[in-house]
Amino acid sequence: MHFQIGSALPLETTLRLVEPGACVLPPIDAYRIVVHLSRATRTFCRETGSAALREIGDIDLIPSGDTGGFDAEAAYQSLEIRLSPVVLDRVGAEIGRITGANKLEGRHMLRHDRIFNLARSIEHDLSVKSASDLLYAESIGIALAIQLLGLRDEPLDPLARLSPIQLKRVLTYIDEKLDQPLTLEILSREAGVSNSHLRTWFKVAMGLTVHRYVLRRRVERARFLLLQGELGPSEVALEVGFAHQSHMARWMRRELGCSPGDLRRTAINR
Repeated sequence: MHFQIGSALPLETTLRLVEPGACVLPPIDAYRIVVHLSRATRTFCRETGSAALREIGDIDLIPSGDTGGFDAEAAYQSLEIRLSPVVLDRVGAEIGRITGANKLEGRHMLRHDRIFNLARSIEHDLSVKSASDLLYAESIGIALAIQLLGLRDEPLDPLARLSPIQLKRVLTYIDEKLDQPLTLEILSREAGVSNSHLRTWFKVAMGLTVHRYVLRRRVERARFLLLQGELGPSEVALEVGFAHQSHMARWMRRELGCSPGDLRRTAINR
């Protein structure tokens, strides 16, 4: 199959060392593939405030026109690849996956061996200061476009499920880390599956979403601690991972039909 990209450079790359603190990527007219190249970097999402531990090979995909970035506790190295939407559209047309107005969705902390290996090739090219020609850039650009387009079309096997070991690993992790921020990225990595697969397969296995399951486990743990009577409601809320006491109270009423104060009084009157 022959791909016609045109004379414009299909991708641009920047290898950078980022200092601790806020990293904001303003909207641009290109898809950005940001590949993390440092070990164990604790970061915080600028939108949700949730924490995540980024490792070598974690990939963020920022669609054309979108803002990206996060806060990091320590300095880290990353490779940013900027791919023109024109390349994506033309490659999509060649392989029968039309993009057009339906742009690709953003991804956070994606694990994808083929994209990572392509990024490694670019990183090596930059490190040895190779004078890459247009043909090389076109080849990498086409390969990246094919992989990105494939993300949207990943087939879900209707018979596929979390294995008993995978499910137990996720449930155990949730129980052990209830007091900490829990995200789909963290839990899907624990299970060894993609975010979309975890969302689908967890609900099949447990009958409710990951988010609702985590909230229910937090409520159950809070109920146990309140009935023990050793901690006050505000302390219990933090102990089980709720943002604050009123957040815990709202979900307790929804799940149990009672308030933290009701449970506290029950413990005192025993």
